[in-house]
Amino acid sequence: MIEQGVVAPDFTLADQAGESVTLSGLRGKTVVLYFYPKADTPGCTTQACGVRDRRADYAAAGAVVLGISPDPVKALKKFADRYQLDFRLLADPDHATAERYGVWVEKSMYGRTYWGNARTTFVIDRDGKVARVLENVKPAAHDDLVLAALAEMGAGNA
Repeated sequence: MIEQGVVAPDFTLADQAGESVTLSGLRGKTVVLYFYPKADTPGCTTQACGVRDRRADYAAAGAVVLGISPDPVKALKKFADRYQLDFRLLADPDHATAERYGVWVEKSMYGRTYWGNARTTFVIDRDGKVARVLENVKPAAHDDLVLAALAEMGAGNA
C-alpha cells in the first residue's frame, strides 16, 4: 500500500459523466481520494452520502473529493444520479489504479473469496504527496476522520 510521505501515483480515469480526471491536474489542491468496493451497496452508499452531506465542510477545508471503484462509468452515473452525489466518482474497471495504490486485495465473505477494493482513503497534499492514509474506515465514521485529518494538516495551507 502507498504510504504517507510518497508522491501519490498519477492516474487518469473517467468520472460518472465520462469526463477524464487526472490526479496531477489537481496539483495545488488538497485531494481526498477514497477507494470503495462497489457503487450502490449499503456501506458505499453511506460513505458517499456522507461526503455529499458534508460538502460544505470539505469545501471549507479546501479539499477536492474523488471516489474510486471498479464500477463502469454507467453504474457510477446511476449511483450519482440516484443519490444526488455532487462530487466526482471515478471508474477503475480494470482496477489498475487500485493496484498501484495497493488497495486491490483478496477478500472473503460467506466462505467465498474474491478480489476488490479495500475501503481506504488517501489525503493528498497540494504538492501531490500522500499526507494521510486511513485504512478500513467504517463508512459512517469516514467523514469525521477525514475532516479531522484535514484540520490537523491545515489542508487549505498544506
